[in-house]
Amino acid sequence: MSRRPYVLLSVAVSIDGHIDDISPERLLLSNTADFDRVDQVRAESDAILIGAATMRADNPRLLVNSEQRRVDRIARGLPAYPMKVTVTGSGNLDPNLKFWHHGDKKVIYTTDTGAEKLQDTFAGLADVVSLGSQIDFGELLDDLGGRGVRTLMIEGGGRIHTAFLSAGLADEIHMAIAPLVVGEVDAPRFLYPATYPGGSTRRMHLEEARVVGDVVLLRYKPKIDGAAS
Repeated sequence: MSRRPYVLLSVAVSIDGHIDDISPERLLLSNTADFDRVDQVRAESDAILIGAATMRADNPRLLVNSEQRRVDRIARGLPAYPMKVTVTGSGNLDPNLKFWHHGDKKVIYTTDTGAEKLQDTFAGLADVVSLGSQIDFGELLDDLGGRGVRTLMIEGGGRIHTAFLSAGLADEIHMAIAPLVVGEVDAPRFLYPATYPGGSTRRMHLEEARVVGDVVLLRYKPKIDGAAS
């Protein structure tokens, strides 16, 4: 079996733990310097994953924006852009969104039911992979490993972050904390209620704390106990 990718959760949050507000426009939590940092992480990744809800809400292109970083990837024998990945249980995806029409290879992970909806519509746009009757994120990682993905960057949303972290599948978390308070009960969050490995008393290992403009970047290793550091 191929080695599973190293899984990095990347998120920007408000002080009260939200990743967006409830307005129609996307809330920009990061600053220019932090967006550039994220671009560097993208350039260092083999694949980038977002959930279908994030794709519908934000309609991102999800690219490496720096031309020099794209040139550097090509010089290393890689495509200019990382593989783009999404997950949908229902198969309700719009083929007209920007995600499908920019960058290089795309992969959709879905269920048997979702695959029936997607196969014809997305022929030529993306590989459609069914994981069975429900989404198994471990199997998703196994399949990506078989495709040569060694580092997987996950950019959301909250349900996807929750799924990977609660299943013990996240190797690293990059959390940029912005000096904003959203304060809206229905605003999307980084994580949702779930059973997490080790429970509420288990401490993660802090790898780094760094000031990036007016945000603070925290890098955590969930699989390393903080007490052992």
